Amino acid sequence: MGADLDAKYVEMTSTSIPRLVLRLAVPSMVCMVVTALYNVVDAAFVGRLSTEATAGIGISFAYMTFIQAVGFFFGHGSGNHISRTLGARRQDDAAQMAAVGFFTPFIIGVVSAVAGLLFLPHLARLLGAPEAVMPYACDYLRYILIASPFMMSALTLNNQLRLQGNASIGMVGIVSGALLNIALDPLLIFTCGLGVTGAALATAVSQTFSFVLLWRGTMKPGSVSILLRNFKPTLHSYREILAGGLPSLCRQGFNCAATIMLNYAAAKYAPAGQEASSVAAFAVVSRTMMFAFSLALGFNQGFQPVSGFNYGAKQYMRVRQAYLFALGGSTLILLAFSTIGFVWAPEIMTLFRGEDPDMIAIGARTLRWQCVSFPLIGPSTSTNMLFQNIRMTFRSTLLSIGRQGIFFVPAILILPMLLGIHGVEMAQAVADACTFLLALPFAVWISRKLKQQGDTMNLSTVNNG
Repeated sequence: MGADLDAKYVEMTSTSIPRLVLRLAVPSMVCMVVTALYNVVDAAFVGRLSTEATAGIGISFAYMTFIQAVGFFFGHGSGNHISRTLGARRQDDAAQMAAVGFFTPFIIGVVSAVAGLLFLPHLARLLGAPEAVMPYACDYLRYILIASPFMMSALTLNNQLRLQGNASIGMVGIVSGALLNIALDPLLIFTCGLGVTGAALATAVSQTFSFVLLWRGTMKPGSVSILLRNFKPTLHSYREILAGGLPSLCRQGFNCAATIMLNYAAAKYAPAGQEASSVAAFAVVSRTMMFAFSLALGFNQGFQPVSGFNYGAKQYMRVRQAYLFALGGSTLILLAFSTIGFVWAPEIMTLFRGEDPDMIAIGARTLRWQCVSFPLIGPSTSTNMLFQNIRMTFRSTLLSIGRQGIFFVPAILILPMLLGIHGVEMAQAVADACTFLLALPFAVWISRKLKQQGDTMNLSTVNNG
């Protein structure tokens, strides 16, 4: 394993930045897009059942964000540490961290699954399900809960592999599971007549399949293997995971809270008799925007291992070049999707539930509001990821909680009281614009700092030479 990892070090610290970032970004982008696509396909197939069924999987999406919070926390926390230690050539340290980062979320997943199944109706109600939507939310949640340990650990493994520079291995695991999900959806929902339960079962089976493939991927040459004998949890290891993963935990944790608050607001401020249509509309918009954001997020994920390796190797100018390349590329991607979404908003909503004009009207207005400010989250995303990789935990955490915490929570509480359902529709757009204003000075500061560090290292090299 040592020779393979030495070759990885040379590749990550010497290949031209645009080529290296793009090579690592393409598998991440494919992985993110296909994963987001099966969420969209889930909503599209379930939308053929009823508006209440669509709202039910939207309610369940809040628990999915909890799964993501745990998986990304341990995946990014352990993966960022692994990336830096491989850059510093401390391979035994990387192997121990990989084991701790993998086994801990699996245990958490088992505990959360048991607790959720014991209190399933209460969980659905807590997530914001109106009475008419409760049966569908419970049917979907049941199998998602059972698969929780595998889903959490699969997310961890994917991020560990990606941050080692092995994004293509992770892509195979995630994409294979997502394609299986897309194939199982119509079979289980319609052919077997399982309805919403079929959609949940398809997700649970496919996510478990991804878990198996990702775990096998850690055994390939050039990867840090997951071994039970290396599972030696210590206070130091969890401190490292906390430092590297706290921004992800905060970001995904606030995503979970924001989704729940949005579910409540969508039902509370909906016109009379349109509660299910309103909840369904926001669920569809959320999944549609996540699909668009997945390309930009995947692009940024391609730059993360580059920044981690090169920061550990003290190649600061390469870190800066990768950061600026990722920032510009992700912003252009978001701008393109925003244009499409704004122009064809009603047509996009019709794809999910053309029989419900109320859902289409609410969803189209919401989608257009979000498209107005959507390109602005490119700089905040790239800057956040850079801070997270180079262990500037406070700054990264602040940016992580900005979009769905500092700004969205007040927006979703205040705007609907003033503007009713229209305030709910514009809340995310207002939060995105405010997040950009928060991130801009940080982006300027870190770019200048990396340039200064790079100039200092170059001067030192010349003097020593």
